[in-house]
Amino acid sequence: MGNNVSVGPYSVIENNVHIGDDSSIGNHTTVKAGTTIGKNTRIFHNCSIGEIPQDLKFGGEETTTLIGDNVTIRESVTINRGTSARGCTEIGHNVLLMACTHVAHDCVLGNNVIMANLTTLGGHVELGDWVFLGGGVLVHQFSKVGAHSFIGGGFRIVQDVPPFILGAGEPLEYSGINQIGLRRRGFNGDSRKLIKEVYRLYFRSDMNRKDALDKIKKDFNQFDEIKMIINFIESTNRGII
Repeated sequence: MGNNVSVGPYSVIENNVHIGDDSSIGNHTTVKAGTTIGKNTRIFHNCSIGEIPQDLKFGGEETTTLIGDNVTIRESVTINRGTSARGCTEIGHNVLLMACTHVAHDCVLGNNVIMANLTTLGGHVELGDWVFLGGGVLVHQFSKVGAHSFIGGGFRIVQDVPPFILGAGEPLEYSGINQIGLRRRGFNGDSRKLIKEVYRLYFRSDMNRKDALDKIKKDFNQFDEIKMIINFIESTNRGII
């Protein structure tokens, strides 16, 4: 344990656990072996951190859970450690996991992610930086959500969600770009307009998606945001919503 760490009553911390300075563990929380928790991280009550995966293929291999700095984990959150497939479940810095959320084995959460109450991630899910998942969102195994995307509460993610967008509906679909979030994070009007034009072509035009992506590569200046979109789409394994 680092300096100024507090642990509440009836909590259990196993061997081979590292807890950074100024962090706190609430009451009735279990932190399992192989877990690393960063600095200034608050874990509230009744949480299970680093427990073995809910995966029948898990064979007892030694795997880990890595939690960054300035993370807030509210009541009754469950986080499972990795399997041999990746070896680690990883949560970045400045993340907020609200009450009763679940992060399954081998998931990777970027920085500044927010998961609202009752949100559930299947195994091997990847969330980019600044992703916001509304309450009760269910994310299918191996799905990816690109940076700065916002998913409305109560919806399901069964395919990959590209960066910078709003996702809503059943089945989940593109509902515009995340204007408010992008503005708050310093994306200027020209950048937001360019992102919107790219997605209008990809999601809302009469072109098939392969032709639309080719046109995006050809006609749009390859700024960082456009490269992020192209790279995300080209690397998808589950397909795009």
